[in-house]
Amino acid sequence: MLFRHIQVGYLDTNCYIIADEKSREAAIIDPGGNADEILNIINKEKLTAKYIFLTHGHSDHIAALQEIKDATNAKVVIHHKDAHMLCSPKGNLSIFLGEGFTQPSADITLEGNEKFNLGDLELTIIHTPGHTPGSISIQVGNVVFTGDTLFAGSIGRTDFPGGSFEEIMTSIKEKLLILEDDTKVFPGHGESSTIAIERNTNPFLQ
Repeated sequence: MLFRHIQVGYLDTNCYIIADEKSREAAIIDPGGNADEILNIINKEKLTAKYIFLTHGHSDHIAALQEIKDATNAKVVIHHKDAHMLCSPKGNLSIFLGEGFTQPSADITLEGNEKFNLGDLELTIIHTPGHTPGSISIQVGNVVFTGDTLFAGSIGRTDFPGGSFEEIMTSIKEKLLILEDDTKVFPGHGESSTIAIERNTNPFLQ
């Protein structure tokens, strides 16, 4: 798997680009800003962006969506419970940051447990509500992209509209901690980790 990571936008959101090395089919996860940098990677690596996955609908994860969509025509994928946030400055919280933007609507809305392919790579969608009702994680082999659900040493905030501490804890314990110990965790902000490290040392999970 080809893997690239850059920090983007005003909150240093982790944007990930993954691709099948043979077919060069790619997915962009959480384009929260810096569209030029994201597109430079796509062009430099000669990738075809097939999907844009949004782990949830907050503004710091979707801010560059319009530019990326226009440049690549990749399909926008988000859980159906967060899909409305793309078209709502209040829903995506951008209005509270003085921007008040909307983004392209979803091409594909999710329920959870869907599978997508990039060449020989298989991506599995895990519905992990709590940070938002439609938060998702994306598993690819021994890697999981957790958005703002699970961080290295922490968990996502639940004080935004639609957030639920009970739901995020259930999502983490019943859907993420059941993954293999050596599964690498790539969150929406901050450093990477592993499932074993988080299970054993994350203070919220003890």
